[in-house]
Amino acid sequence: MSNHTHVVLRINQQKADTLSTQEIIRRWHKLYKGMLLCQRYIKPEESDAMTEAEVETVKALAEVYRKRLYDISWFMRLLNEYIARQANKEDDCTGHFWEGRFKSQALLDEASLTACMAYVDLNPIRSGLADSPESSAHTSVQQRINAAKLNQQPRALLPFAGNPRRNMPDGLPFRIEDYLAIVDLTGRHFTPGKHGKIEDTTASILTRVGLETADWQAMVAGIETEFKTTVSIEKLSLVQQRVRRYRAA
Repeated sequence: MSNHTHVVLRINQQKADTLSTQEIIRRWHKLYKGMLLCQRYIKPEESDAMTEAEVETVKALAEVYRKRLYDISWFMRLLNEYIARQANKEDDCTGHFWEGRFKSQALLDEASLTACMAYVDLNPIRSGLADSPESSAHTSVQQRINAAKLNQQPRALLPFAGNPRRNMPDGLPFRIEDYLAIVDLTGRHFTPGKHGKIEDTTASILTRVGLETADWQAMVAGIETEFKTTVSIEKLSLVQQRVRRYRAA
């Protein structure tokens, strides 16, 4: 958006814990230049000549980097710094770019995950910056649609792995066609002025996550206003109770 960002982030601590010291350092060096000892450690011709004390120092540093690779605060620090530097360069100025610290919410189930993804992907439509998901600039849904036209999925995004099953590959636990349909359907709900009507082709995903259409709309609409630190089906009923009391009043 013009003055803020929304990110749905998957923290994969399990994967980070399985990476070797060299893999950790190489990943960290994609972000920072790193210490000279670490640079020597990942070069076979130089690592053999390192002393035991130097190797132990590198391994200790790698454990610090390992934790940072799945730390939300470090992720946002790097993302915000990159955006701030680019914006300040374009505006030919210096100083703070962001007004305050980021806010985060934990997504506790599949319904919450899907609702939050749709909420983020529909931001440009709700703000009047786009008329459809495929024309929404700087969104994941636009990238997914463009890739889907080629029967592909974007490499930079967590892929859709299909409905839950045995030996399921790593990825989002639903089908891409279901997600695109539900984003479009939800988008029409948020913008009543749009023409046409989409049939309810998303019953499979709504049934699987245990939500009816009305429940889904309430969850998406309340992502920022009703849910504070966590989002889950259990909290949805409390949101609906507040809405009923407000309408009754």
